[in-house]
Amino acid sequence: MKIIDTHTHLYSNQFKLDVDDVIAKAKENGVKKFIFPAIDSSHYDSMHALKKKYSDDIYLMSGLHPTDVKKNYKDELDFVVNSLKSHNYVAIGEIGIDLYWDDSFKDAQIYAFEKQMVWASERNLPIVIHCRNAFDEVFESIEKIQKQGHQVTGIFHCFTGSLQQAKQAISLGFYLGIGGVVTFKNGKLDTFLMQISLEHIVLETDGPYLAPVPYRGKRNEPAYLRFIADRVADIYSISTEELSKITSSNALRIFKRE
Repeated sequence: MKIIDTHTHLYSNQFKLDVDDVIAKAKENGVKKFIFPAIDSSHYDSMHALKKKYSDDIYLMSGLHPTDVKKNYKDELDFVVNSLKSHNYVAIGEIGIDLYWDDSFKDAQIYAFEKQMVWASERNLPIVIHCRNAFDEVFESIEKIQKQGHQVTGIFHCFTGSLQQAKQAISLGFYLGIGGVVTFKNGKLDTFLMQISLEHIVLETDGPYLAPVPYRGKRNEPAYLRFIADRVADIYSISTEELSKITSSNALRIFKRE
């Protein structure tokens, strides 16, 4: 079995002491490729160091995370656009709008999101969206950019919305990133996910965050993608092997690695 973890932060400090063991364990559990979303400029050195060490297994995104849109966001955006000139990134992400903790930079978040979508369109790159308490705003921005003639597609990372929101995301040309929440008793995804065709779904861990049952509350890591795959396969009443083939094929298509 071969699975792709479409969203993991293995470059974070939580993996600093044992990242090689974590990658080895993931491979033993069928996870063969790892795609790293960007956060802000402070993480690029560690991202690229791991990419250099595991060049055949790791792919990188560039982007500014919405919760890192602060007073210096224009400098951070300059960093992103300059980084796109110097490396073969597979996507722009994770980008989007997050109004859960703080909405004081809402306008700046929207500006950064829309600016990065335009860059993605200009470079024929997918985007990976972080959306929290902001589906209406995210959909509005996507529709605005698309109406301007920009082609944007990609993944709604860590999708936790409703069936209606899932269908709207798909109608706009996006896939749903399904992670550990699908294994939670109160996650609600299992109540409607089977109504979404598997051709619109990819798998992710978002490690070190949102570990699936039975590791909920602990550090998440790519090896645990197997538990997510098992749960999604159970929801669709197919084998984990078949589920892995379909979702991995979807991921390769999105990131243009076929």
